[in-house]
Amino acid sequence: MGVSLPPKEANLFKLIVKSYETKQYKKGLKAADSILKKFPNHGETLSMKGLTLNCMDRKSEAYDLVRLGLKNDLKSHVCWHVYGLLYRSDRNYREAIKCYRNALRIDPDNLEILRDLSLLQAQMRDLEGFVETRQQLLTLKPSQRMNWIGFAVAQHLNSNALKAVNILEAYEGTLDDNHPPENERCEHGEMLLYKISLLEECNLIEKALEELHKKRSKIVDKLSYKEVEVSLLVKLGQFEEGEKLYRLLVSMNPDNYRYYEGLQKCLGLHSENAQYSSSEVEQLEALYKSLVLQYSWSSAAKRIPLDFLTGDKFREAADNYMRPLLTKGVPSLFSDLSPLYDHPEKADILEKLALGLEHSLRTFGGYPGRVDKEPPSTLMWTLLYLAQNYDRRGHYDIALAKIDEAIEHTPTVIELYSIKSRILKHGGDLEAAAVLADEARCMDLSDRHANSYCVKRMLQADQVMLAEKTAALFTKDWDQSLQDMQCMWYELASGESFFRQGDLGRALKKFLAVEKHYADITEDQFDFHTYCLRKMTLRGYIEMLKFQDRLHSHTYFRKAAAGAIRCYIKLYDAPLKSAAEEDDDMSKLPASQKKKNRQKQRKAEARAKKEAEVRTEESSVNVSKAGMRHVKPVDPDPHGKKLLQVEDPLLEATNYLKLLQKHSPNSLETHFLSFEVYMRNHKILLALQALKHVLRLDGENPDSHRCMVSFFYKVASIRTRVSEAEKLVWSVFEAERPTFSQLHGKSLVEANTLFLEKHRDSLLHRAAAAEMLHLIEPNRKAEAIKIIEESLNNAVPKSGFAIVKEWKLKDCIAVHKILGTIFDDHAVASRWKVRCSEYFPFSTYFEGGQSSVVTRNLVKDKTVNGGMNHLETLQNDEPLSTNGKLENVEALNNLVI
Repeated sequence: MGVSLPPKEANLFKLIVKSYETKQYKKGLKAADSILKKFPNHGETLSMKGLTLNCMDRKSEAYDLVRLGLKNDLKSHVCWHVYGLLYRSDRNYREAIKCYRNALRIDPDNLEILRDLSLLQAQMRDLEGFVETRQQLLTLKPSQRMNWIGFAVAQHLNSNALKAVNILEAYEGTLDDNHPPENERCEHGEMLLYKISLLEECNLIEKALEELHKKRSKIVDKLSYKEVEVSLLVKLGQFEEGEKLYRLLVSMNPDNYRYYEGLQKCLGLHSENAQYSSSEVEQLEALYKSLVLQYSWSSAAKRIPLDFLTGDKFREAADNYMRPLLTKGVPSLFSDLSPLYDHPEKADILEKLALGLEHSLRTFGGYPGRVDKEPPSTLMWTLLYLAQNYDRRGHYDIALAKIDEAIEHTPTVIELYSIKSRILKHGGDLEAAAVLADEARCMDLSDRHANSYCVKRMLQADQVMLAEKTAALFTKDWDQSLQDMQCMWYELASGESFFRQGDLGRALKKFLAVEKHYADITEDQFDFHTYCLRKMTLRGYIEMLKFQDRLHSHTYFRKAAAGAIRCYIKLYDAPLKSAAEEDDDMSKLPASQKKKNRQKQRKAEARAKKEAEVRTEESSVNVSKAGMRHVKPVDPDPHGKKLLQVEDPLLEATNYLKLLQKHSPNSLETHFLSFEVYMRNHKILLALQALKHVLRLDGENPDSHRCMVSFFYKVASIRTRVSEAEKLVWSVFEAERPTFSQLHGKSLVEANTLFLEKHRDSLLHRAAAAEMLHLIEPNRKAEAIKIIEESLNNAVPKSGFAIVKEWKLKDCIAVHKILGTIFDDHAVASRWKVRCSEYFPFSTYFEGGQSSVVTRNLVKDKTVNGGMNHLETLQNDEPLSTNGKLENVEALNNLVI
């Protein structure tokens, strides 16, 4: 126990605790100093003073004081508890748990310390300890509802749902018949629904249904009651009762797709793979016809039949579905029907339908078979749909013609410019897509979505500075606000843009910012461990914990971690040069080049100085209307240069790689990156493990073939096998090689030839085979190049009424980069570029004839003294005008054909 204080000082110590709890830190410090004047070595006062200083962002002083207090009073549970709180504030939960356990050795029945310990155990998923602590809390304070519920939840999380049910039943046994009172009905009803979900999890379905019916009057959430009841009925095979209940739910919400799916299950008409027999289709058709008559306003009842109908029936249903939406002017119609385009037959029908509607609207002003005239806007929305249809099917020239006609028809609709931007992006003209997106943004400066869409297009076109200025129109301090809002799509797109431009520092900064958001999301669950038990939102609490456990498998985290790993790999392959090396490189340059480099350096320094001055002004102390003074934090490393100064880039990459391996084990990219990192680290057995995972997931992937051939080629080149460890590793290779079916009884050259024969019609597979042939036998470089150049761009079958070639733009760009880097043959790369410019006339990468690059070059040729084009000027110098519009937008639009 702590050293006792005289009554006056004891009251001051209570004041310190109260001031800490009410966040009156200055008052608490004053009281602590009063005690320490008389008792300078009082451990508990020193600890509480340190805890107060910690809340005032004086961490180093706080730790010193708390440690000194603990040193002076090692047997005080207060000192240990405060030390744990200090660690908890820094998210060092493991050390905090140790401190709490030491405090409990001194005062084992302290409820406050036990509660704090249970929160940390739940946070760290120390489930056995969590059960033990919650049981101790229940033993000490059985009169509190929260202790019963906490113990039940702890047992549930520890995979013992049946014990959790018994605990909840024991708790219900302590309650009066009149329980709950009116102000606790919602919480009690939630607890009952949670108990029923536990019974369902234990596969006690009949008991769960019986309990549900028994406690019906005490469950306030009637919708959840019905949903749980129908779920139990279906699991028990009571489909007739389930059908009645699902029909009731559909009447309550006719646009809930889950209710329709459940109704189909009850009728025996549900299929996981959406494959139905002819009799099932007839029954489904009759079902939805009756539902449409009953709920004529329901879009779900009209949309779902399009998934299972085919042929003429599909044509009729799609026609009836599309007409009112085109008349009404629903921009999302194509997005709604987009999944149907995965079926070529349905895609052709939808295209013919839209063309028929367009023809009738042009000729008669109305739909086929109808006398009534349609409003003029209907033709515009039909043209918009057709533009999206042709865009989806790869006919970018026809899509642009349709969208241009729609714009000419009604030039004030924002969606038209956004869709045209998307078409240009798919066609490969990223700069023109950014210009069109900005034009759409300028049509409604209060539209945040249009602004975000424009920013995304600018980042895809690598116009980062312009994107920052545009995003700043909706933020007070754009960078800090976007971080506070956890705007991950922006940070990922910005990071990818910086990576493409070779700015690894800024790219890493953006990727790691996304990773920090996920750490914050993990931390944010801490407050809910108490809140959810108090408010009895138990089902939501369990779902939240399950979500947190799979949090790092989310797409955004996977992209951010993969981006960071690629940055570290690139940094390892091309380390940063020291100042002396840069000076040596500069001395070797001609005088004219030296002069240009010095001018660029001076401009960069001036720009950096100006940015620093702006940041300094922004970080100055501001006074709000309430009189509070706020200091904006200044980013000490805005360009991410410190992030690049790592001793071992591969070690940093491995840290993120482990997270991907744990949470995204079924992602090909995870194992590709593992292979790349382990091969550079010379961890051959781990690289072999990654290779086996790659081949298991997709053995026919071109990159899988690259990994396999390059691995065994490099392993075979290792000649030194002297030590016992090296001999053991080699014996593993000899044992594992026969397990690779692609190499069984074949040499690498034979396996590569077989792979080429198997995938002769695929461009990417041919490129992979050519690349591996060049690796294995460099003297056959000409033959390898010939494999790529002899690839044929065949027409895609069943692609509508216009011819579409098989090759994709991104695949052709990848092959061009291979020819220029791996094969290091710029003449061949140039031929490939000319060839692809014909296939992709809108591509700026290949400088297609209809791309904005050609137009911009023509404008440059006509400009006096070869002046800078407006887009570059805007990116580097010009700000946004006060009304939020880009300066010289008209000049930018001239870049678009």
